[in-house]
Amino acid sequence: MTTFPELLRTLRMQAGLSLAGLAQHVHYDRTSLHHYETGRRPAPLEVAEAADEVLRADGKLVEAWQREDLERREAAATHRVRAAALAMSRDLTALADLDISELQDGVSATAVDYLGTAPGPMMDRAHTLRGEAFERIRSGHHRPHDRSDLYVAAGRLSGVLSYALLDMGDPDEALEHATAAGRCAEYAGDAELAAWVAGTKSLIARFQGDYGRALEYIRDGYQWVGHGHGTGEARLRCGEAQCLANLGDSRAANAALDAADEARDRIRRPDSLAGLFGFPRAKQSYYAGSSLIWLEGGHDAERAEREALEAIDLWASGPVEERSLDDERLAHIYLATARVQLDDVEGAADALTPVLSLPLEDQISWIAKRMDRVAGMLSAPRYAGNRTAEETVEAINALAA
Repeated sequence: MTTFPELLRTLRMQAGLSLAGLAQHVHYDRTSLHHYETGRRPAPLEVAEAADEVLRADGKLVEAWQREDLERREAAATHRVRAAALAMSRDLTALADLDISELQDGVSATAVDYLGTAPGPMMDRAHTLRGEAFERIRSGHHRPHDRSDLYVAAGRLSGVLSYALLDMGDPDEALEHATAAGRCAEYAGDAELAAWVAGTKSLIARFQGDYGRALEYIRDGYQWVGHGHGTGEARLRCGEAQCLANLGDSRAANAALDAADEARDRIRRPDSLAGLFGFPRAKQSYYAGSSLIWLEGGHDAERAEREALEAIDLWASGPVEERSLDDERLAHIYLATARVQLDDVEGAADALTPVLSLPLEDQISWIAKRMDRVAGMLSAPRYAGNRTAEETVEAINALAA
């Protein structure tokens, strides 16, 4: 979609006017108009209206200005929520009226809804709910035996915020929320939440490309896993596999994935909370596929393809509360990556089809990062002249733009 600065410049040039000439007509100085045309500063509405009339744009300039002004105001509102949420995480790290059972229901619903909802609305909801828990903790308006549950609720909501900020592409803020979640787990004495936080901190470090630090988080998290209690160990083992694969150790990565399978077989009690805090079989296969694509191909790529396909199939046929739409989309990208490694360009293009039609609001930061890698692989000299490879790269670049 053409931006206001682009449209202003195009219409001015079509009218044969210089910046100085347009400045005389709209009664603004040339330097200011230059800033508006280049997007350095947003133009006032009166400039848009005057230029629309002078350039005979039939309302198109005003419409573009109004659209971008709305986007700016929405971005500002999001920034305010992020800043308030971050301030609260810092308070929780340093450190109501809603009934605790209702608060816990809200946490459970948020954890499940996160899997199928854009991160922005989830951030807003988690911030609001966490405010209730935080106020109860700070004010002491709770029964003594509820304090631990309140810290668990605040910790899990901090975890939701951590995921939301990471999906929005801000690992630094995500880590602060994860740190707050870990402190809450410590205050509550909740080993299950502590293990989940360790895995999440590792995920943030992997997003930043720091696989050594990510591995340290994983190994620190093993102290919290219980014997047959929940999926915490399986999740950590899969996170370890991702670190090892990115560090180039195929044998150790595959061994970690096998250990994750063994950990799942030992589970006797389910996770306390589903959704974002669960780790179903589909998610485990997804992790396996996303790990092995960072190796040299061959048998690793073959296993990555199998695991990604299994994840996609399990999510498609499984319960709604376990279906993570963002991860399912990423699984298609990992499937495509494995197929490129196996020289199956047609299969890779087919795997990407659902992702290439995504609207902008559904393109979380992980999707952009991983799609860029596929485009780079398909742009290699070996695929020069391959029409499918060229068209797929064009489609990925169009999506990014």
